[in-house]
Amino acid sequence: MKHIYLNLKRFDVPVENGGVNRLAALKDWGPYIVKSTQEYLKKYDPKEVEFIQFFPEAHILSAVSALSENSPIQIGSQSVYRFDTELGGNFGAFTSNRPASIVKAMGCTATIIGHCEERMDKKGILAETDINNSAAVNRLLNKEITIAVSQGLKVLYCIGETGEEQDVWQEVLEEQLQIGLNGVDTSNVVIAYEPVWSIGPGKTPPNKEYITKIAKFVKNKTNGMDVVYGGGLKLENAKMLASIPVIDGGLIALTRFSGEIGFYPEEYLEIISAYLGR
Repeated sequence: MKHIYLNLKRFDVPVENGGVNRLAALKDWGPYIVKSTQEYLKKYDPKEVEFIQFFPEAHILSAVSALSENSPIQIGSQSVYRFDTELGGNFGAFTSNRPASIVKAMGCTATIIGHCEERMDKKGILAETDINNSAAVNRLLNKEITIAVSQGLKVLYCIGETGEEQDVWQEVLEEQLQIGLNGVDTSNVVIAYEPVWSIGPGKTPPNKEYITKIAKFVKNKTNGMDVVYGGGLKLENAKMLASIPVIDGGLIALTRFSGEIGFYPEEYLEIISAYLGR
C-alpha cells in the first residue's frame, strides 16, 4: 500500500497576513481542494494507494461536506490533544486544543502527529522552564498517538533529526520511535521521515542513498512499518522517491516554491501522477 499525504499549512491565513491561500475565499477553500482533486483520484485502486489530506481546523467541516460518494480522499486533522473527552468525565474542557473524539466527530479519519513544527512548539514550551529534554517531547507525542489510535484514527507519525543532531541521528530517531510508539497498536500508524536539517530555502535535500539508509533503519527498528518521505514530495523528486523500494509514499505540502508560492490542485495531481507513474 502506498500513502500520499497532503499537509495544508497556512491555508487558513490570508495572503496579506503571510498565508498562501490564493485559490478561494476562506469559507470555500476546503471544498475547493476536495472537489478539485477527488474525481481524478478515483482512477487509482484504493487497495494500492490511499490519499489523506490534513486540513487546518478551520477547513475540516467544509472539506468533509464536499466529499462525494466513494471519494478516495480521507480528511485528517493537524494533530490531536494528549487528553480526550470521556463519558462521565471530562466533557471537553480543553480550550484551544483538539480532542481526538471531536476530530473524529467532525469527520476526520486520520491525524498527523509529531511534525517538526509541532516538535519545535513543544520543545519551545519546555525551554521556557529551562528544560531541554527530547524524551519529554516524545512522551507527549506518545500520549497524542495513543489517544488518536484509541479513537480509530489513522496516524502519520513524523520523526526526524535537526542539523545539530545529524551526527547522532541513529540515537535521535530511535528515541523518537521507541518512546513515541511505546505501548501503541501500530497497525494504523505510518512513519514519516522529515530531514529537518534540509528543510528550508537554500538547503540541500537528502539524496537517494541517505533516504534509503534512513528508511531501512526505521523499518528495522519498527518490524517493517510503512515509511513515507516527509521532507516534501515534489515534482522534482517524485521519480527518485518512487525508485526507492523501502519508501511507501510521501508527504506533499506546497506545490509551487517560487512566484505565487502556494498549493495548486492541478500541480498536486501532477506530482501524484509522476510518483505513481500513471
